[in-house]
Amino acid sequence: MWERTLQDLIRGLRANKKDESKFIAQAVDEIRTEIKSKDMEIKAAAVLKLTYLHMLGYDMSWASFPVVEVMSAPRIHLKTIGYLAASQSFQQDTDVLMLTTNLLKKDLGSKPEDVAVALNGLSDIVTPELARDLAPELIAMLNHSRPHIRKRAILALYKAILKYPEVLPQCINRLRDKLDDPDDGVVAATVNVLCELVHRSPSDYLLLAPQLFHLLTTSSNNWMLIKIIKLFGTLTPYEPRLVKKLQPPITDLISTTSAISLLYECVRTCIIGGMLQGHSGNTLARTCVTKLAGFLQDRDQNLKYIALLAMVKIVPTHPELVAEYQDMILSSVNDEDISIRMRALDLVSAMVSRHNLQPIVQHLLSHLVKSEPTALPSASQTLSQITSPSAPAARPNMSPSQSPAYRLTLAQRILALGLQDVYDNVTDFEWYISVLVDLAYVARVNIGAEIRDQLVDITGRVRGARRYAVQYMVKLLTDDAFLYKASEDGGCPEVLWAGAWICGEYCSELAEPQKLLSYLLQPRVASLPPDVVAVYLQASMKVFGSWAAEVAERWDDDELPKVQGTVNDVLERLSSFVTHPDIEVQERAAEMLQLFTFIRADLSAYKPKPRNDLLYGDSSTNGFGEPSAEPHFPKSLYLIKPLFSAYELNAVALSAQASVPVPDGLDLDAWIVPWQEEPALGPEPGEHEAVEGKKAKKGKKTAAGKSKRGKGKAKADDDDEDGAARGSASPALIETAEERAERERRRAERLERLRDDPYYLIDDRPSSTMRVNATDVDTIPVVKLDDLPPLSQAATPRLPSLRSSPVPPAQTFVIDKTGEMPEGALAPQPSRSPRPSGTRSPSLLANGHEMGSAAASGTPAVATPPSRFMPYGLDADEPRPGTPQPIKVTRAKKKGSSGAKKEKKRTPRSDSNPPQAVAP
Repeated sequence: MWERTLQDLIRGLRANKKDESKFIAQAVDEIRTEIKSKDMEIKAAAVLKLTYLHMLGYDMSWASFPVVEVMSAPRIHLKTIGYLAASQSFQQDTDVLMLTTNLLKKDLGSKPEDVAVALNGLSDIVTPELARDLAPELIAMLNHSRPHIRKRAILALYKAILKYPEVLPQCINRLRDKLDDPDDGVVAATVNVLCELVHRSPSDYLLLAPQLFHLLTTSSNNWMLIKIIKLFGTLTPYEPRLVKKLQPPITDLISTTSAISLLYECVRTCIIGGMLQGHSGNTLARTCVTKLAGFLQDRDQNLKYIALLAMVKIVPTHPELVAEYQDMILSSVNDEDISIRMRALDLVSAMVSRHNLQPIVQHLLSHLVKSEPTALPSASQTLSQITSPSAPAARPNMSPSQSPAYRLTLAQRILALGLQDVYDNVTDFEWYISVLVDLAYVARVNIGAEIRDQLVDITGRVRGARRYAVQYMVKLLTDDAFLYKASEDGGCPEVLWAGAWICGEYCSELAEPQKLLSYLLQPRVASLPPDVVAVYLQASMKVFGSWAAEVAERWDDDELPKVQGTVNDVLERLSSFVTHPDIEVQERAAEMLQLFTFIRADLSAYKPKPRNDLLYGDSSTNGFGEPSAEPHFPKSLYLIKPLFSAYELNAVALSAQASVPVPDGLDLDAWIVPWQEEPALGPEPGEHEAVEGKKAKKGKKTAAGKSKRGKGKAKADDDDEDGAARGSASPALIETAEERAERERRRAERLERLRDDPYYLIDDRPSSTMRVNATDVDTIPVVKLDDLPPLSQAATPRLPSLRSSPVPPAQTFVIDKTGEMPEGALAPQPSRSPRPSGTRSPSLLANGHEMGSAAASGTPAVATPPSRFMPYGLDADEPRPGTPQPIKVTRAKKKGSSGAKKEKKRTPRSDSNPPQAVAP
């Protein structure tokens, strides 16, 4: 029978590309037949073809057992096919892997060729079970006579350690011995394995430092040196004495090596290992920076990138060394490669200081200002576009400086450099304000919100820069070109928000406020975003109020026409904002319209004083020199300024709000409106007989069906029946028939509501068994409750008085805090410990009647926070059991004198700890 080989399968796939699925289905059917053959050559060929199809994405999990059969073949070329198929198709959950344990043990003890194949395959199919069972054989292979077997055994042992870490203590000494192996390949494999394992527990590998140091000073293999230096970079933080030992050889490597990868790894190890400290560390750092600076002038872009990346890690500890090459680093920002530009920006951001901020920012700003000329299309390109209009136009190559993403990143870096450490590097704020405004002009990206925040923040924090900021913002607001471009993409209209807000808030710094009003209320403003328009209107009102107050102080009747003209102009301009589609703008415009209409009416009603008044004194005084009640200027001029100038707006600390002290006598945990029970609504006159009759008819049904309650409720009913007797002792507790009927109705509603409550225990016995004689204690079922307070105290008539007990104010703790805080700031109150019970009752302790008992016992009462659950409606005369601590519930046997004995064993509760009332 003629079978297809792997070469035939590949040729068939290439010849049947149009109907590939059909050909593969036919090939798989042939493989299924061949794989069942008893001839191992045919079976191995079928497995090889199936492995090739598996690499193309077809499943071969159904042939796992035949693969194991081929792995066990005695011939090496067949065994290789089996291990190849296993490494390609076997997963961690493949069920036939349990059958390979003895096979692998046999192959590991066989000929060197079989051992090599088995080690290669085991590295790919190892599982925790295989690693555990084959660990002794793998460790034994480390002493094999052939170097390539030892090298493969080390790598396979690493895979076994990853799956079964308990193998590591057994083989660490053997791995240490392999560092002195005579074969360089075995040593390199051992160093690679140790470099991967050291990250798990670096302190366990410090004993290898002498051998690794010997390899560092004697080996000439650059790749192994890189691994050894990485190992020392991980070990150095755990053994500081290694720093002094490693500085000379690493300095020699940096000075002599020509391998860039080794140089970079040496610099990285010096940084993370703390080798750049001290006098010798400064020398090493200067050597590193000098070597890296030479790469910045190299034509190889990879060397530039590596140098910038390494300098970014050196500049935090030695910024003065990197600053010597500032011009060279800034020139890298002009590089055509965007990745080098970004790394150069990172380095520039890290090396900025108070001395070099201005030149760095100006250099970065020039990248946004400079516009690179675009090449005009040639005549042939123009003709081709005309003759074939369907052809796509050639897009010019966009330089990195013209990319919106790069421009946005560059603008954000400029803002971050100035904002660093709350403007710590800014020495000239007038210069920085002009930089922010220039950035708004040239950025052409959506960076306006960040510029706005910094402008407002600087003006509020730096008093000396306010006048300059106001003058610069006036120039910005009066620039029609910027206003027209603000509506475009990247126009930064938020900067106009900042300009209007600053001019309005600090309008006292304006030289001619009335001239700014026409720019704040020009019709073009309506095209800006609504939030900007709203600030424009608010600023115009502030500016007019400040200017009107200044005019009033130096009032002259000749100023009246000028003021009237300004008011009329404002009213005319406001008419276009009243119909603005945004509700905020519309509301502010309407309010301003009403205010200025009032001012116009007051100015029209104002009558100038006669000139002859000046012959007898000031117009603000009467003829006898006494002050006159009427001012000599229109009173409406002072209408607006007091609305905005009552307090000065300053910067606020981050934690100032949380540090405001609580005023004396204010309890933040107390109810604003004290909690009270809803008053009982008694029946109206004339309904008493109907209610009594209805109650008499439903009494038995209610007691038998709805009134399901425990022994506490039964005792409460007994207390209700003895109400007359209690009334004779306490006349204030006498209950009328109407009140009793209402109380019964409320009790029935409460019991119906508690019927589905899983936390409420209901006694299903008939009501006749619940009515027991108070003296017949032995008939009551006894449940032993450890640490339960005595019932005699739990049912004392003193408990209802707890509802109106006052609570002393919560104690506060005053601490000193550093930073800008309000004077007398307090720390937040510590959180109270949680209550032991799951639900918290309403503020029963906050109404004035518990302070006496608490003060008598010396224990301060703690206010109970309000519950988020609806409180149960309890009657005033129903006793409320105390809430004990978590207790253990056990069932006790009933005895004739159990009640009396238990009453004797209970410890009476002191009055200093009154029980807390809880909901039933």
